[in-house]
Amino acid sequence: MINKITAADARKKFANIINRVAFGNESFVLTRRGEPVAAIVSMRELSLLQELEDKIDIENAWKAKNEPGEPIPWEDLKKELEL
Repeated sequence: MINKITAADARKKFANIINRVAFGNESFVLTRRGEPVAAIVSMRELSLLQELEDKIDIENAWKAKNEPGEPIPWEDLKKELEL
């Protein structure tokens, strides 16, 4: 279960929240005016999220590689995406 807490309350209870995340495997969603604005998760959860993101990126790269047509040079793509 994810705990919700206002950003103002989180500032007041920051040390306690960090301990609960680090040692209690809890997660917190910080809210401002009732809207979620950020999350505090354990390093384990962050690592899992990063691994998932990497897996999705690799799958998307393979799909793109196998698409028909001519490859687009990296320099052209950077210009098109304004990178």
